Amino acid sequence: MLLQANKLEIYVEARLLLKIDHLQIDNNDRIGLVGKNGTGKTTLLHTLAGKIKAETGEITRFTTTHLLPQLKEIDKTKSGGELTQRYIQEAFAEKSSILFVDEPTTNLDTKHIEWVEKTLKHWENSFVLVSHDRTILNHLCTKIWEIDNETIKEYKGNYQQYRYQKNLEHQHHVMEYEKYQKKKQQLEDAIVKKSEKAERATKKPKGVSQSEASITGAKPYFAKKQKKLQQTARSIETRLEQLDKVEKPFEHAPIKMDLPDIKKQVNKPIIRAEDQEIWIGSIKLLHKTNFLIKGGEKIAIVGPNGCGKTTLLKEMIRDNSRFKLSPMVKFGYFSQDLSILKLEKTILQNMKDSSNQEESLIRTVLARLHFFNEDVHKEVQVLSGGERVKVLLAKIFLSDCNVLILDEPTNFLDTEAVEALEDLLKGYEGTIIFVSHDRQFVKNIATRIFSIENKTLSIVNNGEDDVKETLPSATEEQKLILETKITECLGRMSLEPTSELEKEFQQLLIEKKKLE
Repeated sequence: MLLQANKLEIYVEARLLLKIDHLQIDNNDRIGLVGKNGTGKTTLLHTLAGKIKAETGEITRFTTTHLLPQLKEIDKTKSGGELTQRYIQEAFAEKSSILFVDEPTTNLDTKHIEWVEKTLKHWENSFVLVSHDRTILNHLCTKIWEIDNETIKEYKGNYQQYRYQKNLEHQHHVMEYEKYQKKKQQLEDAIVKKSEKAERATKKPKGVSQSEASITGAKPYFAKKQKKLQQTARSIETRLEQLDKVEKPFEHAPIKMDLPDIKKQVNKPIIRAEDQEIWIGSIKLLHKTNFLIKGGEKIAIVGPNGCGKTTLLKEMIRDNSRFKLSPMVKFGYFSQDLSILKLEKTILQNMKDSSNQEESLIRTVLARLHFFNEDVHKEVQVLSGGERVKVLLAKIFLSDCNVLILDEPTNFLDTEAVEALEDLLKGYEGTIIFVSHDRQFVKNIATRIFSIENKTLSIVNNGEDDVKETLPSATEEQKLILETKITECLGRMSLEPTSELEKEFQQLLIEKKKLE
């Protein structure tokens, strides 16, 4: 055991954020911490690392810890990827037994995300990782901590295994609800039957006169029978009241949107590029390229930061675009520009401003993104940043368009919101063209992938045989091990420089150069 926490209560101002009976981190634990935005993931990391004190409870640390916070520092001379690399290398140099890592891949391109993943894979001690990148959680984690309803539940395995266990829990919930409904109906039917029998018991028997009934004592007999039936009915009512209530599990309502000219577009060419180049001023981003997009396709555009992905999207939708577009194309563009939301209006009013869909369908889409019932009447100005992004996504999704253009739609969304968005996009009958560094999101949504690298666009179909997850080669593994050793050596040299360490450092550099 490296750390244990007991009877923790963590507050933000006067609001209870987390109430945890017991948490434990053992040697070689690789824990993924998941939960909706605002549930306290970052606060918990800071508390376990000793940066924040819990209101009640006790945390015992039997070893050293290091917190790798979300990237806050701004350095105009370095990219986000370079800064993240530096932060991680500094953390590795300390060699703490527990590493607390908070969203290390935010705003990084795929190349740097994969570097983060490979580096953490070689971390020899325990870590607790907060990340919205499900691929990293799958590849690295052996446990998942889920924050829900102000507490934590632990699941064995990686993120995929956690989702499988959650699905089993949902199925069990459905079965328990069906059993509860069946038993409840049986008891309600029995009450009705007993009450009806009790009502009939007041009537005299057929073929018996009133005087005969009086003489034979029929009235007292039926009054006694009625009382017994009423007692039985009350007894059943008590059983009904004592029945453990099972809430109805949440089920997705079907979504069938009325999209303009959608039937005329399916499998028909709608966007064509012929010898198309992409420039920003005098800088060429993309050599001459040719491609064709058909109605109903889901196209992912991937590549390193700065390669021209967003510029390509903007070129498609701008007035007088050099792309050849079908006259039936109607674009809906998502670009993280929250200014198009009216802050003083409610979520529902913002939807209705730009949508021709029925209110029932609007509410169904909002419910998919976890805006339930009265939530839709909240003003946008009271929402968190992540919630506003979801509202904007819903607004674009429901607008009068048939081609969705989405630029990094999963930024600032928690894993639950990303999976909800995936469900919406999978069922969308129109065309989707999106930029994303979320490898799992691309894998789940795209039918084809446009990859930009070295100013060249290449196209592959998204299938198991066509697109493989990027795994390090043997040489890359050796380079990563060497880079880790170099970082550790630099850390030791900064504390106590010696000639032996200098020789070791130079030898490591020579080995790295040979591999390169």
